[in-house]
Amino acid sequence: MQNFVKKVRASARKNPKRIVFPESTEERTLSAMEEITKQGIAYPILIGNPETIKKTARKLKLKIDWKKIKIVDPLTSPFTKEYAKKMAEARKEKGMTEKDALKILKSPSGIYYYGTMTVFTGDADGMVTGAACSTGDSVRPSLQIIKTQEKFHMVSGIFFMIMEKRMLLFADAAITIDPDAHNLIDIAEDTAKTAVTFGIKPRIAFLSFSTKGSANHPRAEKVRHAVEILKDKYPDLVADGELQVDAALVPSVAKRKCPKSIIQGDANILIFPSLEAANIAYKLVERLAGAKAIGPLLQGLRKPVNDLSRGCSVKDIVNVTAFTVCQAQGGMF
Repeated sequence: MQNFVKKVRASARKNPKRIVFPESTEERTLSAMEEITKQGIAYPILIGNPETIKKTARKLKLKIDWKKIKIVDPLTSPFTKEYAKKMAEARKEKGMTEKDALKILKSPSGIYYYGTMTVFTGDADGMVTGAACSTGDSVRPSLQIIKTQEKFHMVSGIFFMIMEKRMLLFADAAITIDPDAHNLIDIAEDTAKTAVTFGIKPRIAFLSFSTKGSANHPRAEKVRHAVEILKDKYPDLVADGELQVDAALVPSVAKRKCPKSIIQGDANILIFPSLEAANIAYKLVERLAGAKAIGPLLQGLRKPVNDLSRGCSVKDIVNVTAFTVCQAQGGMF
């Protein structure tokens, strides 16, 4: 399964896209630029002062081909006023004025909004951010401006958990703390679409502490209700629940616990009942099982915006960039 990441990078190289990085002086992000430009994975756009960015790169002894990188300084760019106008228009219901927007875009913390505006206006095809801030801070501008694909649709985050002989998609591991049944349906729909984007045929297990009614509790009932609605909406989608994780992943256990289930220990998408369960699970699998965790990739937005863990490595940033390019492409070649 380690070859999967190589395939994603190869697909990105075939048709690289413009990806904006607001955290342009963050050391790992800037170091990733060396690899991204060398491999031709994307056309990076950095937000910030060119002299400061290049000075930081020299300090890190990086060998970056600056001809392959676009740097946009919010304080001097001719696009800033236009962005402020469009940002105010997008946020007018919240009382934002053009003056307010311009002040935000020119502020040090406004880099996340500026990056979002480059994607919103079509000046960039996607954004990778979050190495230096919380998920809330990195995602909020996109929720406010780019917004979701459909009204009332939710945004969720998935991790690709890549192991030696298996790959799983974990969702929602980033955004919604306590999803209800309808939230779980949105998460499952978007995760299935993400899987297809990356050439994976979805087999979805909705997880719980109960398997097919073995426990009677509102939390298990929430999951059962979500599965019923999803199956009615998408009868051809391979999905089942509620399932305990061993029944979802181990054929011999599935045979005993849920012999009639369409999922027989062969799920490749795990839909978790809560954010705490998903977050704990992905970090346990990453740290104890040695899985490569790529993400969280955000789902449900109109354009590709992906969040990084603050504990990410340079390699993680390069990989998430490649995944973001594939999303912007509309799918792997």
